[in-house]
Amino acid sequence: MSDSTETASDEETQRREVLIVGGGIAGLTAALFTARAGLDTLVYDGGESILRRNAHLENFPGFPAGVNPRLFADMLHAQATRNGVDLVAGRITELREAEDDGFVEAAEDDDEVRADRVIAASWSNTDYLDPVDPEIRSAGSKQFLEDDEDGRTSVDGLYAAGRLAERYHQAVVAAGDGARTAITLIHDSDTPFYHDWVTPEGYFTDRGREVPPGCEEIDETERAARRAESRAAMREYFAEEHEERQRTHPSLVDDEKGRLDGK
Repeated sequence: MSDSTETASDEETQRREVLIVGGGIAGLTAALFTARAGLDTLVYDGGESILRRNAHLENFPGFPAGVNPRLFADMLHAQATRNGVDLVAGRITELREAEDDGFVEAAEDDDEVRADRVIAASWSNTDYLDPVDPEIRSAGSKQFLEDDEDGRTSVDGLYAAGRLAERYHQAVVAAGDGARTAITLIHDSDTPFYHDWVTPEGYFTDRGREVPPGCEEIDETERAARRAESRAAMREYFAEEHEERQRTHPSLVDDEKGRLDGK
């Protein structure tokens, strides 16, 4: 299946509620939550997720025998776009504070994006953040954004998720941290949000309660339709071997095993 990432356009400067730098597990999971909470979300995906270098993804809940990591990445991209996330293929080269409020992000193709809030989920270059001067901890060749463990950095409106926030180097941890950072941002934005939860019809209303923000009640007909759609999608994703070859570490060139190099 093809990657669902789109190409950046030459339109005028966009204004988004949330911009996420990094299209790996942490960034896309964060995007799922912000988009489902109703925040206009844009992800800049540099296409360098370490996930795609793995031979086989183990220890991720829901896949008893593991899963092809490149297939998993494609599924996560598709899930994000299905839930309203806009994906752009490209890199952010500079983040600076806007004159009024929020941030201005410059991309490598000279496009600019205005955003109220930003989640940095890239790895591992933080140079693009220099103009806003966040607190950064250097550890040899690596740099980590300091945060309050819920994703808030020293710069108001700038959040960090995943490896850039020095979380454990595991896919499931990256996903959880992306979700936690997103929920922190949602609450900070004063967006009404209770729980990203789909419940059976009557779960709340039969007890005389309104359906909380972020929740949804569905009847049996809709439940059956969603189950059928889910089964069909999974059959399609796993019908054939994924066509993308495994990447290896960018420092390895002319790999004797025939894997892709870092070019």
